[in-house]
Amino acid sequence: MLRIENLSAGYGSIRALHQISLTVSEGEIVCLIGSNGVGKTTTLKTISGLLRPDEGGIYFDNRDISRTPPHKIVEMGISHVPEGRNVFPRLTVRENLELGAYARKDKAQIKKDFAQVMETFPQLAVREKQSAGTLSGGEQQMLAIGRALMSRPRLLLLDEPSMGLAPLFVLGIFEIITEINRQGTTILLVEQNAQLALRTAHRGYVMETGRIILDDSAAALLQNERVRKAYLGE
Repeated sequence: MLRIENLSAGYGSIRALHQISLTVSEGEIVCLIGSNGVGKTTTLKTISGLLRPDEGGIYFDNRDISRTPPHKIVEMGISHVPEGRNVFPRLTVRENLELGAYARKDKAQIKKDFAQVMETFPQLAVREKQSAGTLSGGEQQMLAIGRALMSRPRLLLLDEPSMGLAPLFVLGIFEIITEINRQGTTILLVEQNAQLALRTAHRGYVMETGRIILDDSAAALLQNERVRKAYLGE
């Protein structure tokens, strides 16, 4: 579904990614783990069109999307939940969710998808008319994911969904991620909580200083001595 080949990208003269390559197959949860500042967020921003690559290719269903504008990438079926959630605080829960479907015209299906999001996130259902800025951090994360789902993505990019959340909310968010995948959405997950990410994902990539240094099944990476020492606190 998604194929990245020898991708390099950065900010001005600062190179953040150095010829990385990775794949995500349909139906998978693939995680990208590593310390802060190694290029994980840059990878997602480049896939979703927020950053232009310096070299290399990004292919979605074998189509090169390296120079495709972000709104076109959403229309193609890729949705990005950024680090820090970025909900619209003065808009209601319903209004935030409706904005997720801004590019769609199929009103009947939008209504069904709205109902599905409310079923997936029952805490949002009871706060439908509440301003997003009054929600807890965990509820805002649910809203950000729900808003992304309203675009009916085939591939969901999640950037640090557990950041800043209480432990109870973190477990709930990852249960929801698993359920979203079970319902048919492919997921590329960036997450600093390596233990939880690898227990949720099918496969994983380990990134250091803008380069991918390891890739394997999630189960194998959990047993990898280098990963255990560097990222699992052992």
